[in-house]
Amino acid sequence: MANREVNVTKRIETTNGLRYCPVVLSANGRIKPDYVRLNGHEERHPEGAYYIEWREGEKRKRLSVGKDAATATAKRLQKEAELNAKNHGIAVAVPASSTADTVSVAAAIIRFLEDTKLTKKPKTLAAYTTSLNYFSESCSKLSLQDIDRRDLLKFAAFLRDQKEQAPRSCWNKFANVMSFLKASGIRGLVKKNDWPRFTEEEPEIYEDTELDKLFAACDAEERLWFEFFLMTGEREQEVMYTYWSDINLAHATVRVSHKPDRGWTPKAYKEREIPIPDKLVARLKVLKAKCNKTCSLVFPTSGCNVKMNFLDDLKAVAERAKMKKENFWLHKFRATFATRCLWSGIDLRTVQSYLGHTDLESTMRYLKPSRSQKAREKMNEVFA
Repeated sequence: MANREVNVTKRIETTNGLRYCPVVLSANGRIKPDYVRLNGHEERHPEGAYYIEWREGEKRKRLSVGKDAATATAKRLQKEAELNAKNHGIAVAVPASSTADTVSVAAAIIRFLEDTKLTKKPKTLAAYTTSLNYFSESCSKLSLQDIDRRDLLKFAAFLRDQKEQAPRSCWNKFANVMSFLKASGIRGLVKKNDWPRFTEEEPEIYEDTELDKLFAACDAEERLWFEFFLMTGEREQEVMYTYWSDINLAHATVRVSHKPDRGWTPKAYKEREIPIPDKLVARLKVLKAKCNKTCSLVFPTSGCNVKMNFLDDLKAVAERAKMKKENFWLHKFRATFATRCLWSGIDLRTVQSYLGHTDLESTMRYLKPSRSQKAREKMNEVFA
């Protein structure tokens, strides 16, 4: 007697009305969520529900199994086992992974990402989404409770070998999956040595010659943008959401503050104040005198929207200056700010406050050795 096959389809909206389409399977045999095959092509259709289909005699049977791809796979396997057992005249036990109190991996991921969306920034949500999508690709387990240490070791190898992720990226994505498991009540699966390893690289900073060439190629507006990044040490989004109300020109300070009207909060919800040099104050005064008084943003677009393309502009100026644009990115200004502050003798705790770091270790990364001429001269003085 032949095995009894059960197929999975998804009922979707098409230009010709509702249609049952075969699902698309990933390399590991699991259903690729939301994807179906329509007219010979893969298409994404988040709408609709999954159905399992099988034949009993000449009749085709069809049963709705919900909107979760992992649950649909589990139901298909369960039905196949049931039909084949019946076909061979034996009883089949319901697998543990199909019991009511078991949570599917896919359902747990959806719930975790929904919670993340409510409590974290879009960038964090995007990072978790990518990490968990990769984990779904590498792990064949349907039930959350069935995940074990080996699945996580395979995931680390998958990131390294299949996705060709850099060591630090492997660690970050592994950490994201561990956060997901912890939030789902699963702990203690891996040991310290099971984590991906990476070498902590020294943060890169801009050399004086690079900055001189960059600023020489800027127009007045561009120069102010990148001097602001350099002289405040603010993160990209912090600069994007700086209001004139954050800047105190009389006291030469800038604040990083919550913007409820634009739905933006600082990282870790930490507001802070940073002193700014006199030459930046002077340039901000000039800008304020001629800016649109109805717009609260310091660096808005023409329609008083948040400027989103600082990085593109930086790359364009670097090209104009005939320098390699891949050597220029916005966070490098922050690293330069931190390193210069520490080199100048500002204490670690104060620089930590300026940067908005929650722990001192993050700040200490910027405590790199000075290779300047002044440092060499001091060495000569030591051994004069």
